[in-house]
Amino acid sequence: MHHQPPVHRSIDPAAAVVPEVRPRLRWRDVPVDGRTVPYGIAGSGTPVLFLHGFGLAPRTYAAAVERLAAVGVRVYAPALPGFGGTGALPHREHGFAGYGHWVARFLDAVGIDEPVPVVGHSFGGGVALASAHARVDRVSQLVLVNSVGGGAWSPSGTVREIRHRPLWRWGASALADAVLTGTPGSAIASIAGASLRNAVRDPAALWRIGELARSADLRAEAEQVVDGGVPATLVWSSGDTFIPRASFESLRTALREPQVHRVAGCHGWLIGDPDGFGRAMGSVLLSTTSAAA
Repeated sequence: MHHQPPVHRSIDPAAAVVPEVRPRLRWRDVPVDGRTVPYGIAGSGTPVLFLHGFGLAPRTYAAAVERLAAVGVRVYAPALPGFGGTGALPHREHGFAGYGHWVARFLDAVGIDEPVPVVGHSFGGGVALASAHARVDRVSQLVLVNSVGGGAWSPSGTVREIRHRPLWRWGASALADAVLTGTPGSAIASIAGASLRNAVRDPAALWRIGELARSADLRAEAEQVVDGGVPATLVWSSGDTFIPRASFESLRTALREPQVHRVAGCHGWLIGDPDGFGRAMGSVLLSTTSAAA
């Protein structure tokens, strides 16, 4: 009999109090592979790595990162290669494996030599998973928030490989996710601004990375990460129209009974509701700590 993974159907809005005074996000640069990488840092305590979504940058998530730091951790939020002022990966390294190894080099550059929890949103979730696969010694825990990587979609109830999902469906889903699900105007403006800057900076790189993101199938890597002993948690918003539900379910299956936390909102819910993100991360990180004790 198949044992269903534990599911936390919602994060109680009253489950945690968001501190009135929260850690302030500061911006720094560090050289990685001889190129400058902008990153944000906030808080104190156990280091946690936060990886942003496709087409965006850490600044888009500034409030969310500060709420994450407020749970009592020190958050590092780099601009991934191809975004936010960080140069794209060389062609020979292009791919999720290349991003995974890059993450390890970033951790080296900022002086972190211990395994760390990695929180990744959307494309950043795929990079987080690839990081644990490429360098299991650098990742102590995965928190995948509305993550790519499940490799499946289900038009008309028939499950198909996600690489067959048409571009127009991605675009329509992104528009519906942002406009029709109540995303605050300020969050939409922040997302649009970051996407435009990345497109102007290196449109060819953005296209290559977009193809990587939309065809992401990391199920084999997920199974190997579980075999390597890295605990994983999935956070999924009930109103996500961007990542197909079939992709979430297939990733959940590949991760073999991960904890699943369900929250309200759309694909970019943590940008529009940073307080809710802070509560969710407090619940996720504390539950993992308790389980390990």
